[in-house]
Amino acid sequence: MARPPQLLRLAFSERRLSWEESGVVGGPPGLVLVKRKIGNTKEEASKRMAALNWKPFVYGGLASVTAECGTFPIDLTKTRLQVQGQKNDVKHKEIRYRGMIHALVKIFREEGLKALYSGIAPAMLRQASYGTIKIGTYQSLKRIFIEQPEDETLPVNVLCGVLSGVISSCIANPTDVLKIRMQAQGSVIQGGMIGNFMTIYQNEGTKGLWKGVSLTAQRAAVVVGVELPVYDLAKKHIIMSGFMGDTVYTHFIASFTCGLAGALASNPIDVTWKNEGFFALYKGFWPNWLRLGPWNIIFFVTYEQLKNLEL
Repeated sequence: MARPPQLLRLAFSERRLSWEESGVVGGPPGLVLVKRKIGNTKEEASKRMAALNWKPFVYGGLASVTAECGTFPIDLTKTRLQVQGQKNDVKHKEIRYRGMIHALVKIFREEGLKALYSGIAPAMLRQASYGTIKIGTYQSLKRIFIEQPEDETLPVNVLCGVLSGVISSCIANPTDVLKIRMQAQGSVIQGGMIGNFMTIYQNEGTKGLWKGVSLTAQRAAVVVGVELPVYDLAKKHIIMSGFMGDTVYTHFIASFTCGLAGALASNPIDVTWKNEGFFALYKGFWPNWLRLGPWNIIFFVTYEQLKNLEL
């Protein structure tokens, strides 16, 4: 039997009165609960944004510069091996080096120790910008999506890594162009860092400074999207397994693992496909890994030590 309209209105009024007496004003409890959840979500987001700090940016930049200085001769040797044998460039047409070790020794003997650090200034500038933005953005994005580090998931970390890699590489691309140009010059660098920068700008314009930015961004998306999440995942599992605590040995193993993963992921990007089968994609893998492996070890060990500073 249906209630008369007067009774329905009375029942609704009594129910609304009971809500108001209990301190709930503005509608049924379900609606209020939704409103409270939305409010809490906004408050949590505001707290996460407020929690973002400068340390990951500064520590990331300092650790990147340290790692670059420690592994720069390897990077220079890799660049020399890559640019030799170019048919369209008379200067680099000759095949001078037979491999990584041969190139290191020959450059040292013929051009001196200084030649192994040709282009170190723009390389440090690149890491001071690229490394700072990359690590700072990655850590900040993670805290926006997930509040507690122990709640991080691989998909979220990969997304944060890809985004931070693209953003940082696009911003720092001019320093990457400058570094490669100066590395290829050898021991005779004309004009220094500022002179080379002005030469590129005057001859090629702004486009010259951002030459190859799309390929650089794609490579950075892959490398950063693999290395940083793999490091976090490896470190987390080592600590949770109880095998080791949050120590320098854990950082070493995790960084070694992420360096290997980064080399495996990035090597196919650096190799031209010539219908030689799958393994052709991993030509030059060892020089690539000899660069990424030590770089990541120095970087993460330094970064973790900086994080322990009480500032």
